[in-house]
Amino acid sequence: MSAEMAKFTNPADVISPPPYKLMLSCPSGLSPSQVSVIFDQAYDRIPHPDSNLENSIAQYGGHAFHTGDVGHEQDCQASLHLGLTDYRTFVGTNLNPLWEKFLIQSEDETVRCQHTSNPLGNGGIVESSDGKILVLKRSNNVGEFPGYFVFPGGHPELEEVGIMCYENLDLEALKKRVSLEMFDSIVREVVEE
Repeated sequence: MSAEMAKFTNPADVISPPPYKLMLSCPSGLSPSQVSVIFDQAYDRIPHPDSNLENSIAQYGGHAFHTGDVGHEQDCQASLHLGLTDYRTFVGTNLNPLWEKFLIQSEDETVRCQHTSNPLGNGGIVESSDGKILVLKRSNNVGEFPGYFVFPGGHPELEEVGIMCYENLDLEALKKRVSLEMFDSIVREVVEE
């Protein structure tokens, strides 16, 4: 915007796009019955075609859920599209000094990040009986956000729902176990931390 134009433009009238995309808003939260899961290899991370870049992941060192899209409906229903990833791949793509090379130029976030690990995390806000909110300070010896203050959290555990690969899965029973694990895992994380 030119200086001449700025004289006649009220800054409150200039609308800029938000730096984020709100995918779901449920102010009162979600119950397990409002969360459904689609678990499929179609939502796994796609290996990068550059074999040297892909092989750079191996130097890092668990399994986690990989998220695809979050579908939602007006009445606060969430459908999580999940695949498999592991901690080594998360560190090896997202925290790799070459992490930007794993990205593709695209406005669509699922396309842009198709070669990175996108693990599903959880977090909880814990309010004490005297109205205080619990926050934790991360260790300085972690790869992501060392020394930052965070709410208690972590990620759902595949071992809790019996998934290590896609073979011999009862998908309907699995969807229910994974949905419940989203809620059970945050309780475990709060207790552990």
